[in-house]
Amino acid sequence: MATHPHPDPVDPFADYLCFSLYAANLAVGRRYKPLLDPLDLTYPQYLVLVALRETGAQPVGALGDRLCLETNTLTPLLKRMEAAGLVTRRRNPADERVVLVGLSAKGADLAERARAVPAQLMDGRMADIPRLSALNAELKALRAALGEPA
Repeated sequence: MATHPHPDPVDPFADYLCFSLYAANLAVGRRYKPLLDPLDLTYPQYLVLVALRETGAQPVGALGDRLCLETNTLTPLLKRMEAAGLVTRRRNPADERVVLVGLSAKGADLAERARAVPAQLMDGRMADIPRLSALNAELKALRAALGEPA
């Protein structure tokens, strides 16, 4: 059986879109880290703050859907954020099965301070905004083509 050498022996993942997306995700995370460290936030915590700042209190399930996080991942994250005084969690009086999560006063203050992060991220290294907007649209289209909400 003949084997076919990979077209790029230096980068065996050169033709793998999944790896390119994975590596780009890691690079974005590394870029956010020094911006979030002074706020004492992880990237997932930052996303929770942004989502709650923009949409207000909501059921944990809806927040998980928005952030593409499973409940078993999101719940411990929210418990840590609650222990840090950033979010509140309470049962919905209309349906005790539903837990509502919202920003505490401390979380709202931190969410406002975190508004500066995107501008800090775009400090010249990623200044091609039209290209980034087009890439964002393409990634949303890819998610839709894969059957995921955009």
